[in-house]
Amino acid sequence: MSDRRIPTYQALVDDLKALGVEQVFGLMSDDTAVFATALDSAGIRFYGARHENNAIAMAEGFSYRSGGLGIAVIGRGPATANGLHAATYASRSGSKVLIISGEAAVPSGAMNGLGPDYKGFNATAVLAAAGIRTFVATSPATARGVLADAIAAAMQGGAAALLLPVNVQLSDMDQSDASLARPRERKPAAPRAQAIEAAAAVVRQSRKPLILAGLGAHRAGAKEALEKLADRTGALLATSARGKDMFRDHPANLGIVGSFSHSAARRLVHEADCVLVFGAGLNLLTMSFGHSLPNVPLVQIDSERGHIGRWHHADVAVVGDARLAAEALIEALPPGSNLERPFRSDETLRFLKGFDIASDFEPANTARTVDPRSLGVALEKLLPANRNLVYDAGNFLGIVPYLSVPGPGHFKLTSDFASIGLGFGTALGVAKARPDETTVLVIGDGGFLMTMGELETVVREDLPLVIVLMNDCAYGAELHFLKMRELPVAKSVFPDVDYAPVAEAFGFQAATIRTLEDLQRIAPLLARPDGPVFLDCKLNAAVAAPFMSEFHEFETRKH
Repeated sequence: MSDRRIPTYQALVDDLKALGVEQVFGLMSDDTAVFATALDSAGIRFYGARHENNAIAMAEGFSYRSGGLGIAVIGRGPATANGLHAATYASRSGSKVLIISGEAAVPSGAMNGLGPDYKGFNATAVLAAAGIRTFVATSPATARGVLADAIAAAMQGGAAALLLPVNVQLSDMDQSDASLARPRERKPAAPRAQAIEAAAAVVRQSRKPLILAGLGAHRAGAKEALEKLADRTGALLATSARGKDMFRDHPANLGIVGSFSHSAARRLVHEADCVLVFGAGLNLLTMSFGHSLPNVPLVQIDSERGHIGRWHHADVAVVGDARLAAEALIEALPPGSNLERPFRSDETLRFLKGFDIASDFEPANTARTVDPRSLGVALEKLLPANRNLVYDAGNFLGIVPYLSVPGPGHFKLTSDFASIGLGFGTALGVAKARPDETTVLVIGDGGFLMTMGELETVVREDLPLVIVLMNDCAYGAELHFLKMRELPVAKSVFPDVDYAPVAEAFGFQAATIRTLEDLQRIAPLLARPDGPVFLDCKLNAAVAAPFMSEFHEFETRKH
């Protein structure tokens, strides 16, 4: 120990700096203002949001796109309560997120104190109830160790929270000569040989295998191994929504399985006689609420044992890293393992090559609105190819199949908490992680109005962003649910407000899009965005995403 004493907040800032943290996101409060200022003074850039939910979502988006740790700094009490929505979302997303918040002073032992504490809030209990691992620095002597524990927990994936009592932050502590221990990354786990042999036995009996990959397969770097396995066994390739475009250039690629499938994928998936699932959770959208996959032998490979069979049955379970499992299966299945290869016939491959997703629907454009599917087809050609797509939640997610990305890491859904309003903050974090790429936020008018204040954040923090407002002048999902139930829709419908001038007032280049011709007129702006861009796209609200009818049928079936 040295004889130099420094404020605890400064020691924690120094530790974060030593770990290579270069930026944090947040909204300072009186109980974190000194800490936030010290971060910025130390060269750790503080990106300030206009709401705590968006600050935490920014950290999540940054972590998702960078693969590193995303840190959000917010206040205690009402600030923590404000951020609970995004904290729950971050904990479910699997991204590496550390939420640092203030906390009430550690009691001094006096019988009475000044009060009441208007910010009083049992953050530890509330965050724990939301499934968020929570750590509290109760003294200067333990603060650095608690920070290390919180970072280690966050690096395992999912949100962790560190609560810093005000008096602990401001108290002096002895500065240790030792540096903060770096968290260890988990090594990929190899699958057991017995499990691989059981999976290989299923494949050997198959004539038409299907390989379905999710985000876990992408994070494991399994793309090349899965394509080699597919070529060896004559399998078709497909992904979950979160694994979107992993195999985009492969001739046997079907795209997304489930509620975002196109007609060609649905047809061929139902011909499969076994399914190998790598790093995908088989949630209700991947399963089209129980209808996407045929009733055939299913092998599920996942690094987390608890994920296997969680949402859908698995006939063979393989616990292990997706890439290592694919490589082991290649070794177990020598060349010629599927000599007939009916899924790789010239006829099938010609069919896939010639399929045009734009032919999957009859456009429903009107004089003053566009069909969201037609909008997606047009934006696919106009936006830069090297792009990140971040989606808020709502009926407009029907546009997902029509817009491609370079790979799964460029694609982000924010519906882990089945909510709207988290897309904006997430997109800001993604844009900060990859400022050299065009980040596109696709958001509905409902979610946008919840987060519109972040227009100012985009300009103030100079974050590159294109906002595509999917404006159907309604809560679109609720509108269609009410229609399907033959109930009045008036309370789900709103006036046709033009938001382009609002965005212009904040410094965006903005346009109102009512026709595809309007979109073509701004093609040069979209090809090379120079500064923030905002498109208020007026949608035909009569067009329902396919998953709306699936969800309605599912809810009806439940009752």
